[in-house]
Amino acid sequence: MTVELQLVDPGAPSRIGRDRLELLTALIDGPGFDPAYRPDHIVIAPDHAVYAWQCSVDQCDRIRRWGQLICSTHYYEWKSSGLGRAKFIQTARPLQPRTGVDLGSCRICADLPAHTVTTRLCKYHGERWRRYQRAHPEAGFEEWKADATTFAGFGPCRINACPYNAAFPIGLCEPHQDRYYRAGRPGGAAAPTAWRRGFEQRGEPVAISYEDEAAFLRWCSDEDPISKPGVINLAGLYPLLKAEIKWGLNGHAQVKHRANWEVGTVQRLANRCRRLKLTSLADFASTREGGRSRKDFDSFTRALILEIADGLRRIYYSPQDTKDTGFIETEHFGRRFPNTQSHFDLAGVPQRWLRDLLWEHLARVLRSAQCPRSRGPFDSARRAIIELGAFLEIDAPQGGHEPALLRSEHAERFAADLLNRERHGLPSLGLVRGNGEPSIVTFGTRRVTFNHARKVMFEALSCGESDKVGLSRSFIVALPSGGKDRKVARNPFTDDVARALADEDNLQLLAGDWDPNDRGLRDIWETIVATGRRCSEVVKLSLDCIGRYRGLPMLWHDQTKVGNYNAGIRIPEFLYDRLEDRRAKTLVVFEDRFGRPPSAEERKSLVLFPNAVRNPDGTKSISYGHFSRCFKEWVDRLDLGGHVIHQARHTLATKLLAAGASLAHIKRYLGQVSERMAEHYVKVSHSDLDDILNTVWVAGPGAANPGEQLAGSGTTPLTRHEAMALALDLSRRSTPTEGGFCIYQPVVNGDACPWNRDCTNCEKFVLSGGDLLYWRRKQEQWRSLAERAPTDEMADWLHQVFEPTARAIEGLEKALAGLGLLDQALTLDLRRPQDYYQRIWSLTFRADDLAAVAQDDEPHETGAP
Repeated sequence: MTVELQLVDPGAPSRIGRDRLELLTALIDGPGFDPAYRPDHIVIAPDHAVYAWQCSVDQCDRIRRWGQLICSTHYYEWKSSGLGRAKFIQTARPLQPRTGVDLGSCRICADLPAHTVTTRLCKYHGERWRRYQRAHPEAGFEEWKADATTFAGFGPCRINACPYNAAFPIGLCEPHQDRYYRAGRPGGAAAPTAWRRGFEQRGEPVAISYEDEAAFLRWCSDEDPISKPGVINLAGLYPLLKAEIKWGLNGHAQVKHRANWEVGTVQRLANRCRRLKLTSLADFASTREGGRSRKDFDSFTRALILEIADGLRRIYYSPQDTKDTGFIETEHFGRRFPNTQSHFDLAGVPQRWLRDLLWEHLARVLRSAQCPRSRGPFDSARRAIIELGAFLEIDAPQGGHEPALLRSEHAERFAADLLNRERHGLPSLGLVRGNGEPSIVTFGTRRVTFNHARKVMFEALSCGESDKVGLSRSFIVALPSGGKDRKVARNPFTDDVARALADEDNLQLLAGDWDPNDRGLRDIWETIVATGRRCSEVVKLSLDCIGRYRGLPMLWHDQTKVGNYNAGIRIPEFLYDRLEDRRAKTLVVFEDRFGRPPSAEERKSLVLFPNAVRNPDGTKSISYGHFSRCFKEWVDRLDLGGHVIHQARHTLATKLLAAGASLAHIKRYLGQVSERMAEHYVKVSHSDLDDILNTVWVAGPGAANPGEQLAGSGTTPLTRHEAMALALDLSRRSTPTEGGFCIYQPVVNGDACPWNRDCTNCEKFVLSGGDLLYWRRKQEQWRSLAERAPTDEMADWLHQVFEPTARAIEGLEKALAGLGLLDQALTLDLRRPQDYYQRIWSLTFRADDLAAVAQDDEPHETGAP
């Protein structure tokens, strides 16, 4: 919730001591506040942009059903009609209101309310007019009205905040008179028989008798006022509470992704607060008294209270106040992390000086241009400082509350204690889980604690804050570093798990039990499996993310992790059809919500999987956390063990590898940062390398065309697509030899070489990418020999001898450059047995094929051999 604070001095050291009502009154009277929310009886327009309440059927005066565009009667008619909502709204007949409508005053006596909408007469005059009509059918209303007697009224209704005049002598309006009798007439209030003839005609007040007048007055005090359509009645509330609700209504209307606040829900909140005699929503939500909210308020009104209280906290507390109290408000710095509140509690740190250092650290992060996008770093810093504070509370002098007494040995004992807890799996000193159980210290939590405690303390040292509190530099320097994180490699799904997660019955279970409103959880999962996209990329797909281009189905998405936006990939036909069906369902949801299809401009910002809450315009997608939680519960139900969504990405990468895709292709398809990351995802094993990465070989210098690729010919330089297209698996019919591979099958099968291992002159000899550095060194040796040749004729002869090898080397360089592997090949050292498992050693070319590639270019000088 946002609110303008121009009228409040942001530099004021404290707002706690100021009168809260005065503070809110200044804001409400300011120019940035909508004047419609200032009265105690707030009148909401029927088609209000945020709080619209009237049925969308033309000229229908009834109130909308909760969460719907139409009233309850029209809702049930629409459900049985089989029409789309937009079509139904156009054809439905309007209805008149049934309850809660102010009919005004009687046309005869202004002090009594009208009883019916047709005559606009009070109950007494209405009866007389009907009797007169029966006796004089030809008489007109004006003739009767001229002789009608005016009755005195009974004043306003005795129910607190009721907007109607009383219609009966006991002081109740007609709706409250009906409620009174349904409640069993508490207190037994009654008027004498024939009171009108006995008292009113003599001009005397009607004498009311009570069995228990105090009980009657208590009922009047506790009874809710009659609600009027489109009116929020705040009369009878404490002034501060009224101001808070008014401020909350104005602030909620400014929120982009907001929950749906019905006028009736706000009125129900006001009525309940009136009964409970609450003085402030902020205090009620932030103190132990708030525990009563579960029994005193329903879930919808509780949500209203928490949102209003969350916004009021930023008004009632200045940044300095939050520091003194023990929390920080991110919106004080203009920040709000996704799917979280602005409030960030720091009260778990026992030492005030340590909590202040943490507050200052978080404030600097929030002011920084490099502020993180999520609250993860905040949680880590808080965890570290709470852990450090809990240890100092137990071990340090004076419980660690005097920083001047801390020395390096205290930091060293803290480190030793935490390491010991990690080693034995002991509970944390200061942290508990959500279920109240102690948090167990693990490698990850210990690493986070060390790193972030050290970061906060060193930052305090560099900013001079440690000197202000008297903290010794030796204590800070002694805090250890946690080191780097252990990268937990996720394995691909096993065949059994993959089959279970793709089983039709299990997929229907996911859709039925975890997605009863059909928001698309099954479609999200099948898209992840079929495309290998990151989960966050799929849940945020836009409405128009699919399309056909030259007849091919394509999916467009944003790879935000690597900064690649609007990336397109080919998808299978079945997935295209499924996403097309999902798009149609999303459009139906939009039509059901707004009663019309989206405009072309609105369609650009709609998401394919819209969130069901806090999403008034359909632009907010299902959260990653919601899908992840549902997926985990689904996998647990299937009893498949601890599997996560991201393993689908690993599985697809491995399947692509086995199907013949190169790492360059996998890197590009999955949107990886580097080929090293691609290797991490595909889980390259030795057999996989043999199967797929031994793909690019060239003929050796002894072939007819040294350096020629095994299939086709290339350009200068080879493109990546051409190089991948020429890839050929030769790993099953080759054997390593000096400077390359032999593909002569008798030798591969173990027989002796008939040419006495004259590999460089043999056409069965091929070069791999891992041999480039070896042959470049050979080339340098020949150049050195040519430079030292005694005559030019000898130098020319050396050139001629090495010329086939030079052409093979040049062709190998072009093929490797086309695949983006040239730099990697130039960094390899001499061949070792383990090098055969590296990709670059497996990419080989036939020498004469590479020579043909070189011959396609313009003539070149080979240089000295």
